[in-house]
Amino acid sequence: MHKYTKYVNPYLGQLLEKIKMDKSFVKGEECYLYDDKGNKFLDFIAAYGALPFGYNPKEIWDTIKEFKLNKEPSFIQPSALNAAGQLAEKLIKIAPKGLKYVTFTNSGAETVEAAIKLCRSATGRLGILSTNNSFHGKTLGALSATGKEFYQANFGAPAKDFNYVQYGNLDELEKELLSKSDYYAAFIIEPIQGEGGIIEPPKGYLKGAKEICDKYGVKLILDEIQTGLGRTGTMFACEEEGVNPDVLLLAKALGGGIIPIGACLCNEEVYNEEFANKHSSTFAGNSLACRIGIKVLEKIDDSFLNDVKEKGKILKEELMKLKQKHPSIIKEVRGRGLMLGIEFNTERDTYPQSLLGVMAEQELLTPIISSYLLNVEKLRVAPTLNGANVIRIEPPLVITKNECSRAVESIESMLKVLSQGNTAKLLSHLINKDISMEDFKAEKKYNNNVTPSKKDERFAFLIHPIGLKNYSDFDESLAIFNEKDLSELTERWNDMVKPFVASKMRITSKVGKTAYGEFICVPRTAEELKNMPKEQALDELKEAIHLAKERGAKIVGLGAYTSVVSGGGLFLKNQEIPLTTGNSYTVVSAVEAVTQALNKLGMNSDSSTAAVIGATGSIGRGVAMLLSESVSKLILVGNPKHKESSEKRLYKIAAYIYRYLAKRIDNGDSINYYIYNILKNSEDFPKANESINKFVRFAKKISAKDSPIIITTELDDALLDTDIVVSATNNVGKLIKPDNLKCGAIVCDLSRPRNVSEAILDIRPDVLVIDGGIIEVPGLPSLGINLGFDEGLAYACMSETIMLALEGHYKHTSLGASGISIENILLTRKLANKHGFKLAEFRSFDKPIENARWEVAVTTKNC
Repeated sequence: MHKYTKYVNPYLGQLLEKIKMDKSFVKGEECYLYDDKGNKFLDFIAAYGALPFGYNPKEIWDTIKEFKLNKEPSFIQPSALNAAGQLAEKLIKIAPKGLKYVTFTNSGAETVEAAIKLCRSATGRLGILSTNNSFHGKTLGALSATGKEFYQANFGAPAKDFNYVQYGNLDELEKELLSKSDYYAAFIIEPIQGEGGIIEPPKGYLKGAKEICDKYGVKLILDEIQTGLGRTGTMFACEEEGVNPDVLLLAKALGGGIIPIGACLCNEEVYNEEFANKHSSTFAGNSLACRIGIKVLEKIDDSFLNDVKEKGKILKEELMKLKQKHPSIIKEVRGRGLMLGIEFNTERDTYPQSLLGVMAEQELLTPIISSYLLNVEKLRVAPTLNGANVIRIEPPLVITKNECSRAVESIESMLKVLSQGNTAKLLSHLINKDISMEDFKAEKKYNNNVTPSKKDERFAFLIHPIGLKNYSDFDESLAIFNEKDLSELTERWNDMVKPFVASKMRITSKVGKTAYGEFICVPRTAEELKNMPKEQALDELKEAIHLAKERGAKIVGLGAYTSVVSGGGLFLKNQEIPLTTGNSYTVVSAVEAVTQALNKLGMNSDSSTAAVIGATGSIGRGVAMLLSESVSKLILVGNPKHKESSEKRLYKIAAYIYRYLAKRIDNGDSINYYIYNILKNSEDFPKANESINKFVRFAKKISAKDSPIIITTELDDALLDTDIVVSATNNVGKLIKPDNLKCGAIVCDLSRPRNVSEAILDIRPDVLVIDGGIIEVPGLPSLGINLGFDEGLAYACMSETIMLALEGHYKHTSLGASGISIENILLTRKLANKHGFKLAEFRSFDKPIENARWEVAVTTKNC
């Protein structure tokens, strides 16, 4: 860990590390920086305009050396400050007409503070008016004057005595001043909003603002901390309109890129005795800083300014050409002189089936672009603070035309990567991976231009990448990375990426009902969700549910591990929207799949033994209950790591199954004849209406020889005698292997990640592995996302969410173990039949099972 991260700012330091912008620069010369590894970077940030002459300019250092030789005192408050007086005189001579006094400060934010104090003391009013999306610094007063959105994001409430109007809107300004004519002391604005995204106001805005302020006795403060001293090609940006403000603020460039200094210039009407006697600073107006300021002003002459204007014009023209080449990516090029900004399109459609679209939508694209340009192209740029889809182009004013051309070439190279939708290439530098994908094109296209209609029912479903390789299901370019690469990448970005809408769909059921739904991705793998602190995982799921609700969903389905970590949804019940795990229909589909597979292989469930791995879970419990109707023996397999507690829970589940069978016997419903005879002939078998504890005692008392339900935590022993295996665990390991299965067994794997080893395909041709819970959705609509199978197919848990929405059944369903009740299981079976959901063709390890494979299973089932 770098000492900056360890001792100065761990939050910013860690963010810079994640996006690989944590360079350790050890040398700066003219427009270049050099890191501790000897790499050379062309700097197009210039400390946000504070480096007018680049790094370590000779003239500024000569001034410092001369200051040292002369032994001029630096900090000599209070006294008549010679250097401060001389710098103030020079500033007033070049400043807009009417400005007469200079108050020196040590930074831009402190300059804003001085201006606020000046105007309040001059007018006797407290109110300060600024504009939305503005930025004036980060001390409390300066931050209060900063745009409302930024202030509230930091403090959660409006700033006292500070209000905001729309930038560039004179009507709104006059309306606000008219309504509070005796309240406002000053109106503070930037001639060009810097951190707001390099925003220029309409022509005439500054002049009009001055006239309105004069009309209502409000002082106009022009914040030229970033625009002043040549940045826009004129000494001050306000010169473009000939505006004479009451207060003008300078900093940044005034220190020549070596030393901090700020200056608050004001007219005679604003300067007042109260301020003069009470405002002071130990370091402001120090001799060294002022000598440097004098040298800066000497260097910025008319020839210098004309050169800046010409270079800025050429640079902007070249950037505009890039916009014409990439109109869907670059939205706008803005600014004047060498204060330019490139705004990128943040529409998801610009980057279909790509994480680039997600990054753009979540304001992460420009930081990644900046990182790419820094690490790959050795060009240093940065996003603007408020305009998060904008990168600033703000080089030292001494930049050459050749260096401008080089920067444009680097930006064009980056744009080619974006235009390919090539996320892998854009991120590869983060893991030091050198990849070449010049011809990359996404092959699979999904229609995500789906929109809801008023008659549609609404749902959302939470998804997440099961494993690292699943990231390429959403973004094909990532397929080039191995799991180690993806692991390192996700460690960097997953804490930054919020849940997002991965795809959209509309569906019409068999009975004509329609629903619109969105699949919302929680960017965490199953392993991450399992290992992260529980509260963090739940907070991220709540964020995804909130997004779903905000976008109009009326029920939310919890997919894969989102159900597991939320206790089957029970920990999320208070989110003010109905939830479902989809587990009831998963149970239905699993049992239907096993039954159909048995029939296809010519096997009979009446004489079969079935094992349910993960029987203590909600899905396993439901599957065991349904299977108990038809198989001759049922083995409930628990977790060997928690043998005692697992067995206790398994006996409770066995008791519920026995009570369910008792009810079926009483109702005259069919069950397996072998089990029926055992239970009917047992004197100890309780009546259906008796307590569950009596059924627990029965489950424990009945001998292992006679018991139709076997309790065990010994997986290998259980499977060796089992015809049907259903795995429904939240374990991320491979529990079912080639050597622990009975000859001719059928395995239905509902677990994601899979519990079944792929080695079975090659080693055990007698064993048939089927993917459980794959459903054919009515009308075969596109889900807009790659789930690993054909369009129109979905997981059963998704299908339950969709059918509940189609039915308008907006109630908590299938939550927790108790939510997988026989009532809910039968409800989903009924809704599936009504709306047209049915089992898809059999699949094994995400691929359709061909006829030849069935034939092999039939011929080898007896080994």
